[in-house]
Amino acid sequence: MRPAPTEAVQSGRALRVAQRLYTLGPLAGLILLCIAGTLLNRDFATLDNLMNVLTRTSFIGIIAVGMTFVIISGGIDLSVGSMAALIAGIMIWLMNGLAAGAAGHALPPLVIVTIGIVAAFVLGALFGCAHGLLITKGRIEPFIVTLGTLGIFRAVLTWLADGGALTLNDSLSDLYGPVYYASLFGVPVPIWVFLVVAAGGALILNRTAFGRHVQAIGSNEQVARYAAIRVDTVKIVTYVLLGICVGVATVLYVPRLGSATPTTGLLWELEAIASVVVGGTALKGGEGRVIGTVIGAILLSVIANILNLTSIISVYLNAAVQGVVIIFVAFVQRGRR
Repeated sequence: MRPAPTEAVQSGRALRVAQRLYTLGPLAGLILLCIAGTLLNRDFATLDNLMNVLTRTSFIGIIAVGMTFVIISGGIDLSVGSMAALIAGIMIWLMNGLAAGAAGHALPPLVIVTIGIVAAFVLGALFGCAHGLLITKGRIEPFIVTLGTLGIFRAVLTWLADGGALTLNDSLSDLYGPVYYASLFGVPVPIWVFLVVAAGGALILNRTAFGRHVQAIGSNEQVARYAAIRVDTVKIVTYVLLGICVGVATVLYVPRLGSATPTTGLLWELEAIASVVVGGTALKGGEGRVIGTVIGAILLSVIANILNLTSIISVYLNAAVQGVVIIFVAFVQRGRR
């Protein structure tokens, strides 16, 4: 028996209310955490600490924006941390080489830094494209492909650095430093870049045909194919977007320490995926929001910041906390698409 119209209307309203509550969950959690952090330590609510938290969030947040597209389309990428490490290593190796060879060729340091930045974007796009091709044309599961490249990227960096560290030339480091340390209107540059990337990601996901295709593929890939959506092309582009986001994050990260080691970017993939799922994106694909990802990234950074300021538990357990969060959210999302 079909439900009466009034019952259908009530059921629809209940569903919309439930969806809104689920959407507002991460924001409510972030607000409660901020209140708790303020009560636990007065330093938490200071402007300096806020800027520190947001700057720390920017690297993972930028990557998480790209990861949102991949997960909504039904994919995953476990290699973003290792990819960032290798891109950082190649950037430094390339810029140092150009600086050493520029002594007799009058190549300006600004040009060298610009070349390094462009190289980061190109490498990120190429690595992402390789992932997309292996997954779509090679018919290999995303988990397997990115698990394999995780090891490859990290091993290549270790070989390139000869097991040690690649350190940026001092003169280049001084010129490159403002990309991380400079501020605009009192707000650090990485935060501005994070906001621009997030706004661009939200615009693409919500206001373009490509964004609708990404969601359609994640909801039901077979139906998307019947609807004449170029599924393989869309998937490849999502991985390319993620690779470019990794490149952007790496460009901001390199001047922070001026070096790349085999441990650079360690567990960034865990933090990025956690940010996406905590923000409300369905792990099975088909549904998600960039603004939710941004809130999720900030929420995880706030948790780590509170743990650092209050010593409730050891800071060495931050990754364990993130792992618990991922499992808990996955449990809550079970059966949801």
